[in-house]
Amino acid sequence: MLDNRPELPPEIARRRTFAIISHPDAGKTTLTEKFLLFGGAIQMAGQVRAKGEARRTRSDFMAMEKDRGISVSASAMSFDFTNKTNTFRFNLVDTPGHSDFSEDTYRTLTAVDAAIMVIDGAKGVESQTQKLFEVCRLRDLPILTFCNKMDRESRDVFEIIDEIQENLAIDVTPASWPIGVGRDFIGCYDILRDRLELMDRADRNKVAESIEINGLDDPKLAEHVPEDQLNQLREELEMARELLPPLDPEAMLQGTLTPIWFGSAINSFGVKELMDGIATYGPQPQIQSAEPRQILPEETKVSGFVFKVQANMDPKHRDRVAFLRMASGHFKRGMKLTHVRSKKPMAISNPVMFLASDRELAEEAWAGDIIGIPNHGQLRIGDTLTEGEALRVTGIPSFAPELLQGVRAGDPMKAKHLEKALMQFAEEGAAKVFKPSIGSGFIVGVVGALQFEVLASRIELEYGLPVRFEQSQFTSARWVSGDKQAVDKFTESNKQHIAHDHDGDIVYLTRLQWDIDRVGRDYPDVTLTATKEMMV
Repeated sequence: MLDNRPELPPEIARRRTFAIISHPDAGKTTLTEKFLLFGGAIQMAGQVRAKGEARRTRSDFMAMEKDRGISVSASAMSFDFTNKTNTFRFNLVDTPGHSDFSEDTYRTLTAVDAAIMVIDGAKGVESQTQKLFEVCRLRDLPILTFCNKMDRESRDVFEIIDEIQENLAIDVTPASWPIGVGRDFIGCYDILRDRLELMDRADRNKVAESIEINGLDDPKLAEHVPEDQLNQLREELEMARELLPPLDPEAMLQGTLTPIWFGSAINSFGVKELMDGIATYGPQPQIQSAEPRQILPEETKVSGFVFKVQANMDPKHRDRVAFLRMASGHFKRGMKLTHVRSKKPMAISNPVMFLASDRELAEEAWAGDIIGIPNHGQLRIGDTLTEGEALRVTGIPSFAPELLQGVRAGDPMKAKHLEKALMQFAEEGAAKVFKPSIGSGFIVGVVGALQFEVLASRIELEYGLPVRFEQSQFTSARWVSGDKQAVDKFTESNKQHIAHDHDGDIVYLTRLQWDIDRVGRDYPDVTLTATKEMMV
């Protein structure tokens, strides 16, 4: 962190752009809902597993998400949050929690400045959280932790903290401390502001009652906390202060220390303190790495990059929306920006902002904001838009798929439609689509098995095409690069293994690890890679 940078313009400085990461079922969607509730964006929060159509969670819009109660596509939401000092603009990017959607999630994390890690108080750190967390570490993202479900039987607080420190190799500092657990959970002691927060079990959507006190010796505490719990609280806090580091905002911004809040999202408890924590300690919009130079948020010229493309958000209009993270400047609707990859100007006349699942036309946006740009396929993941300078934001990865299957249309006459649908999903980043050099048909590659189901259900829903996926002889794919002559010679003699992806890049399809080793041995001038930088 450079301390000699100028102060950001107030409009930019008040923005906080973050993602929520967690294991499935840790309560991420519920937490997102409560954020919107406290941000005044929605009047009443929906339950994830709603009864009938009564109230679906606002941030899940794909049919399959609604059926399964999981968030499949990362959506972005903006809302204001006012604390004692200021009104902040929160840009919350929801990440798919399901392990099978890793790629979309990884990319989402390139578009945010911080992450909130949600942990289930009974289960602690789970495998999925660990994977996502590693991505945050790669990018040194600041992390704030929320330990959810404290109103259910959960583990010892020190145990949870130890587990985070050990598994994730990060220091933990408590921002609040739970009083009681499970049925006896009555609230938290807010360490950062020395106050008592009491949970209201009767009304789930009510903000907790907050009682100001002077430290742990304040006699007022005894009026609200049973004696045994109070003694335990004092004991535990004394231990915590000796064993755990204090909150150092600098270490937090560097990603080496995470503050942890305890609460129960479904009871709206602890959420407001967490939001306050993001406002107070969360990072302002950060510098973006790009070629040939970095992009600073305070630059007056507008620039931004596409980190996600979502097709058919509105099934009636077959539209696609490219999600653009603003990297610098003050954007106004109707501006002409240069599409760096094609060098063509684009007038951005109807950009949208997402307030929960409602879209509104965005009249303006600042660095840190996320806007959606409806387009017909010109914008792809990894594209940079600028006011003319040829900058290219770097570091948005594309991963080699781990599962490959062939795909056929139920109706052979509709093969052309299938190709169109597949290309669209490929550009959206939902799957890799490979066209083998020999034979007809396509091979679809994904990072997790659930994605095949999602694709089949979307192709049927959005294109009216029943499809079936079938076993493929290939098990993995690698991108091929190297000197043109060497690559030509290689593709000529390995035709049955060669395919092209939707960008036209050459891909080598493999059956066994042996295939990959053989190429390394027989073709030293050819490189096989498992990731490719998006849209170079």
